[in-house]
Amino acid sequence: MSSLPSEFSGVTVHTKANVYFNGRVLSHTVLMPGGAKKTLGIIQPGSYHFGTGAPERMEIIAGTGRVTIDGEKETKAHVTGATFEVPGNSGFTIDVDGGLCEYICSFL
Repeated sequence: MSSLPSEFSGVTVHTKANVYFNGRVLSHTVLMPGGAKKTLGIIQPGSYHFGTGAPERMEIIAGTGRVTIDGEKETKAHVTGATFEVPGNSGFTIDVDGGLCEYICSFL
């Protein structure tokens, strides 16, 4: 059984989408009961670089993406159920070759 959540209860969801890369990446902000912030999103095929202010944990909930964390040489494939962390004041590039990549981003 997957450890990824299939739903969040008792949360506040911002209805206005976060739109990146001309609509190729979309997410919605979710505020958890204790004040933690997450985003739920989809990434269409393509290559995208994201910068981080705070550290983030990315959980791939469907699809596949190849990820390179800023400052690292190795690109790693992440499939459904995979998790990776990105330091604050850094960033990562994700390449989605086909289909959609769905994710949960937790701000640490």
